[in-house]
Amino acid sequence: MKAQMVGRWGNARPLPKAELANGHLTFVSPKEEEDLPQDMVFEGTLEGKTLSGTVSGPKDGTWKWTGKRAPALKAKSSPSWGKPIALFNGKDLTGWKMQGTGNTKWTVENGNLVSPGNGPELMNDSKFQDFKLHVEFKCGDTSNSGVYLRGRYEVQIETDSVAEPPSHHTGGVYGFLASAPEQPRKADEWQTFDIMLLGRWITVVQNGKTVIDNQEIPGITGGALDSHEELPGPIYLQGSEKGHVTFRSIVITPAK
Repeated sequence: MKAQMVGRWGNARPLPKAELANGHLTFVSPKEEEDLPQDMVFEGTLEGKTLSGTVSGPKDGTWKWTGKRAPALKAKSSPSWGKPIALFNGKDLTGWKMQGTGNTKWTVENGNLVSPGNGPELMNDSKFQDFKLHVEFKCGDTSNSGVYLRGRYEVQIETDSVAEPPSHHTGGVYGFLASAPEQPRKADEWQTFDIMLLGRWITVVQNGKTVIDNQEIPGITGGALDSHEELPGPIYLQGSEKGHVTFRSIVITPAK
């Protein structure tokens, strides 16, 4: 048996141990990944449709956990589309709220939305299920941000991750899907994303070129607001990473 896990942060990663014996599941998340003095050991059993058990390793003692199978989220073959909605008005943060910590804040400068760098995330007030999303952005040198779809799946924006896996590069769904062909890094130049999300199936067009073509997203990105994948969720912009990314147009077209 092989297993991957999305933890409290980051991306899906392979686990060193995953075993199923006599209906009892055991898997291990290494202490190096968890920043703990000992491994996190998960044990559980399936009762009905719920998997539940305990995890040892946290500093404050044993935790209890429950889990359920992620929904299939099959895409509609030919949705009809509503009217485009501008999520950013070019003036202020109306319709958005900051969430998280940091001494710096999101700002609006010369009609553009600017990420703080190691600051809070920026959440839109509205929630959407299936949609098309147009985003115009400019990434500073050695900077990093991302666009979270439904608050759960991150499409990466970066100029600082060249040494990381391809799915961590601009245009990829962080930790799961790499952009191909990957586009050249362009610090301090305006670029565009045109993203379509139907169920779990995503298409990403970067600067007019399709880099992810109707591929299935296996699961949530670390940093997701929640794991309730069957529910609508907001667009949110990552502000907790370093550097500055500027946005000037964010327009969503919901499916009916």
